[in-house]
Amino acid sequence: MSKEVLCAILLVVFFAVMIYVGFYSRKHASDVDGFVLGGRGVGPWLTAFAFGTSYFSAVIFVGYAGQFGWNFGLAATWAGLGNAFIGSLLAWNVLGRRTRVMTQHLDAKTMPDFFGKRFDSVPLKVAASIIVFIFLIPYTASLYNGLSSLFGLVFDIPYWVVIAAMAVLTGVYVIFGGYMATAINDFIQGIIMLFGICAVIGSVLAQNGGLVEAVKSLSAETGDAGWQGAYSSFLGPDPLALLFVVILTSLGTWGLPQMVGKFYAIKSEKDIHKGTVISTVFAIIVAGGCYFLGGFGRLYSDKVMINETTGKPLFDTIVPTMLAALPSVVVAVVIVLVLSASMSTLSSLVLTSSSTFTLDVIKPAFKQEMPEKKQVSVMRLFIVFFILISAVIAIFKDAHPEVTFIAQMMGVSWGGLAGAFLAPFLYGLYWKGITRVSVVVCFIWGCAVAVLQLAVTLGGIDVTGWGTVLGYIFKSSINSGVIAMSGGLIIVPVISMFTKKQDESEIQRIFACYDEKVTITKKSSLQE
Repeated sequence: MSKEVLCAILLVVFFAVMIYVGFYSRKHASDVDGFVLGGRGVGPWLTAFAFGTSYFSAVIFVGYAGQFGWNFGLAATWAGLGNAFIGSLLAWNVLGRRTRVMTQHLDAKTMPDFFGKRFDSVPLKVAASIIVFIFLIPYTASLYNGLSSLFGLVFDIPYWVVIAAMAVLTGVYVIFGGYMATAINDFIQGIIMLFGICAVIGSVLAQNGGLVEAVKSLSAETGDAGWQGAYSSFLGPDPLALLFVVILTSLGTWGLPQMVGKFYAIKSEKDIHKGTVISTVFAIIVAGGCYFLGGFGRLYSDKVMINETTGKPLFDTIVPTMLAALPSVVVAVVIVLVLSASMSTLSSLVLTSSSTFTLDVIKPAFKQEMPEKKQVSVMRLFIVFFILISAVIAIFKDAHPEVTFIAQMMGVSWGGLAGAFLAPFLYGLYWKGITRVSVVVCFIWGCAVAVLQLAVTLGGIDVTGWGTVLGYIFKSSINSGVIAMSGGLIIVPVISMFTKKQDESEIQRIFACYDEKVTITKKSSLQE
């Protein structure tokens, strides 16, 4: 069976299942709570896979795996392990239970809604919604990156057709089924990703003579590092740069609304424990596997496309180049794998964007009470809007590669969102002393660092004259994103010490949810 026919059959089956799940899940999407959170009754497997598939998109498999694998070699695997143990295991343990308890207590359905109710401030809710709107749009558009080169391995079809098909099919199942359809499809897509990445790694290693021979060949590379063995070493050629990558891609998830929102919907205490284990194992295999695979990219340096302006490889072409000579079955699986990764993250982002904008901006603007059915209808309209905008941007970017704004904006969106939201959200769950003013300052800080980084990148500003520290910070969006997050963790407590605290009775009401008594069996706890 030819590669084209096999891929076509798998894609038809894949799309048919996705659409069926969307229609099947309609009964769970009749009201706001069901449409946005699945009625807060989603089990551990669905929640864990929804968390993982929202985390790891085609951007990681095609873009980051190629880029960081090229820059750091096998040491890039540390980024995947950081994603597993910091971005998944620690995130579930630190944020999971408290997020679920407090958001239900406050009846908060989105991250901006949490800020508004936790700090008793409508302006904070609106400001957070605007930040989400601004920074998630380019992030959403970036999810189509890499699809063109991968589909080009099999099909001779225009890139805009691929984008349109993915956008329409994702829109169908999210619009009809809401969060539950997204969670079920994320589970299916996650299974594909697990088996797919294992198959790809095995095939690439076999193509290079097995693991030992592949590592031996990689150890002979000197590349940009200038010393032999750099790309097969324990920490790679640039450990500090690698550390910044690990921190941004791992700790950054703690402040991303589409990630934290998964904790709002989980069903029970038992499910949190199961979900923690499942999501961590998923991340080890998928993220660790992607970066490990990318670490062998330099073995294909003679085939990778080079940017004539910079002399560096086109990072989005590295992984597709590695896959080009693989068997038809593996290539077909990879096509479905990357499509799964892209659609799962896209569905999560558009659902987050539409629900946030509807519940936190449109609904408060109505003078009269907005019925739940109308809220769900408005959210569906905004899902169409966000998917359409992201698809148009992606098509425009492909048609005009000289326009670098979108790519650069995506690079700072992760750091901007995490820089603005991570510290206020984390402290808001644990600390009674955090103040509204400190949250405002952190919002401004995170966005300001992101915007400055964007200006530096787009303007081609030489930051070497800014001094050693500032020059290194704004050398890349990864470095500045880490500083934005770290700075927020310092700014919030410092500002809170010198600014007006919330009303004591209001604080006690908010934190009372943690003191509610519950009865458990002795097999769960021996405490009397």
